[in-house]
Amino acid sequence: MMHAFLPAEGCADYLADELTRAGAQVSRDGRHAFVLADILPAPPLLAFARQTLPEAHEVTAASINGWADALIEALLINLGDDDPWHLHLWPQYGEGRAGYHRCELIHTAFTERLKKRRRVRLKQERSSLDASTALLQAALTAPDAGFVSLTKADQRHELRAIVSDFIAGEIPHAEDKAAPSRAFAKVIESELRLGQRIERDQTCVDLGAAPGSWTYVAIQRGAHAIAVDRSPLRDDLMRHPKLHFLQVDAFKFKPEQPVDWLICDIIAAPQRSIDLLLEWLRERQMRRFIVTIKFKGADEYALLDQLKGEVPPLCSDFRLTRLCANKNEVCAFGSASA
Repeated sequence: MMHAFLPAEGCADYLADELTRAGAQVSRDGRHAFVLADILPAPPLLAFARQTLPEAHEVTAASINGWADALIEALLINLGDDDPWHLHLWPQYGEGRAGYHRCELIHTAFTERLKKRRRVRLKQERSSLDASTALLQAALTAPDAGFVSLTKADQRHELRAIVSDFIAGEIPHAEDKAAPSRAFAKVIESELRLGQRIERDQTCVDLGAAPGSWTYVAIQRGAHAIAVDRSPLRDDLMRHPKLHFLQVDAFKFKPEQPVDWLICDIIAAPQRSIDLLLEWLRERQMRRFIVTIKFKGADEYALLDQLKGEVPPLCSDFRLTRLCANKNEVCAFGSASA
């Protein structure tokens, strides 16, 4: 059995190291970007994987119909006639539109051939994913090669931290020219991946808040924000009635009662941010969280293994991901246990 992992951009070596530390036998092939491993990590957390194709089958198909048949076989073998499913099909090679055009042709052929072979299965195709839907993935690594994987609904839930609901695990950067900085995009992406968002009248603590991009998101949503930093936020945010600003050390701040969200994009050594998150979780000071772990180089990436070991028992949902909007950072986000 083989599992295929698509690394975040520029992170193939780091992903291979991460899988090796988790006990996997890892292989690489210079013909494609995927990192292959014999096991899925336990717990299923990979900071440097953009998408996972569990139990992937390597496909070699020179023709459009050959690819369509490979998709049909994966569907028919793994699912019953009444099981809902959704397809992610994309080119993981080349530039421009050629790969996308080939995928469009494959999708058309797949639909037509499935209609002839098992029309009833088309009635179960869904336009989007929900908790009851299986995910059929096909990534072309060349016009005539790639991987096909089908993840059933219950397995999707178990692997939700590494099997993304987004094609190839990619989320375009959010745009808002009114935000104090582009850092706000990290909050938006984390919310999308988690499937939860900051909402009106919730309470957020933003540690290391200046110049205010993460607080900006909370206030725009109608939430109440407690912003903690040595430096003030942008003037308009400082005047906002839903902001309470505290000019104190963010690492020493504790809320008077549990808050709905801890959001933290503070510039600090990774171990300090890891310790901060663990302390807040152990003391049950927040219900949900988004915390950036920032690095200067790659030497300290293995510190993330501490989060993989100690955070899941404290959470109902936990993700650890190098976001599309991250630089040399990884975001830890999730929901604390009730």
